[in-house]
Amino acid sequence: MKRMGMIFRAKANKALDRAEDPRETLDYSYQKQLELLQKVRRGVADVATSRKRLELQLNQLQGQSAKLEDQGRKALALGREDLAREALTRRSALQQQVTDLETQHQTLQGEEEKLTLASQRLQAKVDAFRTKKETIKATYTAAQAQTRIGEAFSGISEEMGDVGMAIQRAEDKTAQLQARAGAIDELMASGALDDPSGMAKDDITAELDRLSGGSDVELELQRMKAELAGGSSAGQQALESGQNGGAQPARPQDQPRFDKQ
Repeated sequence: MKRMGMIFRAKANKALDRAEDPRETLDYSYQKQLELLQKVRRGVADVATSRKRLELQLNQLQGQSAKLEDQGRKALALGREDLAREALTRRSALQQQVTDLETQHQTLQGEEEKLTLASQRLQAKVDAFRTKKETIKATYTAAQAQTRIGEAFSGISEEMGDVGMAIQRAEDKTAQLQARAGAIDELMASGALDDPSGMAKDDITAELDRLSGGSDVELELQRMKAELAGGSSAGQQALESGQNGGAQPARPQDQPRFDKQ
């Protein structure tokens, strides 16, 4: 069971690694950081709201304390010491509340300052991460494109491999068809295969046509030789006639006779 679990986890990890896109992972991380930054900002706003509420309560208590102090003075001026003592007693209780609220106010103000500083630092980190994220995404995209181009040129990519195999299959089929066509032509010419159309000649007819074609060639060759020979004889006679100046040779009966004295 442990071995099966390890194999399953290994295959699942490999499948996830193939499916994972670093650009999508970076975008998801950036989105999570933005959400965290938003939570910190909401925390700062909540602390500031609480601080503001304490400030309002402090103002109210301080106003009541001042009012009780005035009442105590007036009562004492009127000779009502008991009323003055009651007013001062209430003022003392309010003053204790004011002291507690001031302590809480200081605590909240410190927390607000810490959260504000943390928010600023987190904002700076988020901005830096965003810049780095875009740089990594651009580099990854460029490397991916360069890899695909290299695979396409080298022919090791899956798409180009399929194209190469298709071309090879087409060439093989073409060569096979050409060889088959040539074999069929040879067999039909030799008479080993019959032509169902009835236009093919048998072996005797084919041989006679071949001999007839050869005799026609011989006759044409003899005719051309005769023409060339006749042309050469006529040229020779014309040349001899030109050398004699065109005069006819003297005949024996035209020669002068000399009688013996």
